[in-house]
Amino acid sequence: MFYDEDMIRGFVLRQAVGAALTANALRPLPGAPTSFVAFLSGWLTTELAPHLLAATATDVAQHVARRGTRTRADRVGLALAGASAAGLAAVIAIGQGARREAESALVEALGEGHADRDSAVGRTGRPVWRQLLNPFWIRDKAVTRVRDIAYLPGGRRTRLDIYHRQDVPEKSPVLLQIHGGGWVIGSKNQQGLPLMLEMASRGWVCAAVNYPLSPKAKWPAHLIAIKQALAWLRENVEEYGGDPGFIAVTGGSAGGHLAAMVALTAGDRRFQPGFEDVDTSVQACVPYYGVYDIAGDTGIKGGLRSGLMPIVLGKRRARFPDDYRAASPFGHLRADAPPFFVIHGTNDSLVPVAEARIFVDELRQVSDNPVAYAELRGAQHAFDIFPSIRSIGVTRAVGRFLEWSRRGTTATPPAEVVSP
Repeated sequence: MFYDEDMIRGFVLRQAVGAALTANALRPLPGAPTSFVAFLSGWLTTELAPHLLAATATDVAQHVARRGTRTRADRVGLALAGASAAGLAAVIAIGQGARREAESALVEALGEGHADRDSAVGRTGRPVWRQLLNPFWIRDKAVTRVRDIAYLPGGRRTRLDIYHRQDVPEKSPVLLQIHGGGWVIGSKNQQGLPLMLEMASRGWVCAAVNYPLSPKAKWPAHLIAIKQALAWLRENVEEYGGDPGFIAVTGGSAGGHLAAMVALTAGDRRFQPGFEDVDTSVQACVPYYGVYDIAGDTGIKGGLRSGLMPIVLGKRRARFPDDYRAASPFGHLRADAPPFFVIHGTNDSLVPVAEARIFVDELRQVSDNPVAYAELRGAQHAFDIFPSIRSIGVTRAVGRFLEWSRRGTTATPPAEVVSP
């Protein structure tokens, strides 16, 4: 009898937790105190919804086969499971819409014929269904990874990895991937892998870079190191089949902030001490769920910057507002910015989507190049870390944008920016 009661309680508890996770995935908990919990649970639930739906169905089938629906508790558990299953089905349907949302963004910014420039090669890696079945096994047998190349002296924080097709293509465009982690954690090994494997399988050369982290490193040490990695690529990437004449940059979260800063500060002497005359321009930028308003000028509350920026900059905004503004992509908008493809989710609990909307609007007002913007319904922060229904569709769209940029960039090389 006690065994049956424990079994029923466990079943009801599992279904209650599942229903709560699903509710948070559909509508994340509001407010700063719960933002990280809302993000972490919402991110995993949203991107692993098919797996959770299968687990819920299996749990229900096993419980009904063993006990039936004899008690009120059994029926409560089944009702919770039904609500969770319906919610997960909705999450899956919303995720399937990401491909259309990303493609619509490209059509709006680049025109109906943008895909004509997409010369993707046939890929021999895992098919989509295998990626979804085991999303944490992120590999492609057609791609070679060269690990831990030092772009500066200084240990593991100044190393990068190169990804290229096994046949080592010649004069191929280059993609520089910058990891996130709030400027205080993270590694080149953890992020951007689905996109890099996609682009490397197309024949691109991809580089994932580490950089110094706070609190030990103070801004702008993070950006300076990435620019030094970019300078290293310009000098050395031909050895790995890359074309130093075309380098695009991408990253997520803090990496999205740094990618935007790289794209908007080419030649800025403040961020290139000792290598002021080196070409640090990039030819395209794809920031995912980036932080664009470090100074808080938009008035948008919450987000990563509120608690982390005093640690990253080592100073308070109230006393050093100009330093905060200089660390913000909003402070560097320019007419010769490269093409941008900004990507953000409506359910982002760590960086409000309104920040991306305003950044895109203001960049479009000044840039001579296209600024595409995909606002993904239901997407949380970090949605692209591993393959999912949503992230696979978005990754393919980013590939098309990068191929378009490779053949369609119209911006002239940025003029040198001299600090005042």
